[in-house]
Amino acid sequence: MIDVTEVEVGDIIKFKKNHPCGGCTWLVKRIGIDFKLECTTCQRIIMIPRLEVSKKAKEIIKLEK
Repeated sequence: MIDVTEVEVGDIIKFKKNHPCGGCTWLVKRIGIDFKLECTTCQRIIMIPRLEVSKKAKEIIKLEK
């Protein structure tokens, strides 16, 4: 499990399992009780609970701001 308090809007989250499109990286669009994530491969947007993100995430890729 990763620490989701380190995640900021604009970061990339890499999940353990791939999305059906084949991508495994997600761009963080919004943070709150739920995370709003956009697949970097197919641009699908999902809302996922904070606890689920901490269980499914493999690593956080910080982008330069």
